[in-house]
Amino acid sequence: MFRRRAVDPENLYEVDSEVPDLTGAVLLHHFEGFMDAGAAGRLLAEHLLETLESRVVARFDIDGLIDYRSRRPLMTYATDHWEDYAAPELVVHLLWDSAGHPFLLLNGPEPDRGWEAFILAVRSLIDRWGVRLTLGFHGIPMGVPHTRPLNVIGHATRPELVSEYQPFFNRVQVPGNVSGLLEFRLGQAGHDAMGFAAQVPHYLAQSQYPTAAVTLLDAVARATGLALPIGSLVDAAQAADAEIHRQVAESEEVAQVVEALERQYDAFIQTVGNTDLPSADELGAEFERFLAEQQRPPDL
Repeated sequence: MFRRRAVDPENLYEVDSEVPDLTGAVLLHHFEGFMDAGAAGRLLAEHLLETLESRVVARFDIDGLIDYRSRRPLMTYATDHWEDYAAPELVVHLLWDSAGHPFLLLNGPEPDRGWEAFILAVRSLIDRWGVRLTLGFHGIPMGVPHTRPLNVIGHATRPELVSEYQPFFNRVQVPGNVSGLLEFRLGQAGHDAMGFAAQVPHYLAQSQYPTAAVTLLDAVARATGLALPIGSLVDAAQAADAEIHRQVAESEEVAQVVEALERQYDAFIQTVGNTDLPSADELGAEFERFLAEQQRPPDL
């Protein structure tokens, strides 16, 4: 009989000794490396760190968690010497929202190895700080037009946490990811956890799409009660939308694609509440296409 090797989760991170009482706080998380259509999750995480007061309160041992050869960090060469190394970081930030309430943000590269050990480590931090809710966010590519309101798919360890969100998929299998596994394991342990996936038009999946980040911010704020500033994110979204409309107007072929998606979207909205939901094959094909296009430049 095989037994799992015992792992002390506290060996995977270092914690700041001066962390205030966080009982009842929220832990947000976003990991780079799996799927984030439109860079929706990354843009939101960067926006929070740029606009709110923050400091690092926990730092994970990155050497034991990622494969440098699959995701090589950048180094800067200047004339005749190496000048800089952009060391990857997987850290927990302590932030304060606009009303002065503390919350946490875990972000950095998705671990390549040791998923279960990493999740045990995150759970130990959740227990240590008395976190009440853990929430992840990212973007997924969908056959939807940018001219219609963006939808958010909500999922959670308890249905009550996402009762305001209309189920969008039936049963489906997708590639595993640390964010999803973290939510799953936390649910098994009796912790409240949830996640949001913004539906990004597939033809914008490879571009930065701030509108999707705005949609995620609104969903996160409603679910957590945090007062999150929107500010410059709205400005970026408006600028991006204007550029998208310009490019669509200049291309008859792209305009026809968008019009077809509009008809498809409007027809689907009329069926919400029925059983005519996207199939597992349709969703899987969309995911596979998105992952395959990661190495190609955007079409728009």
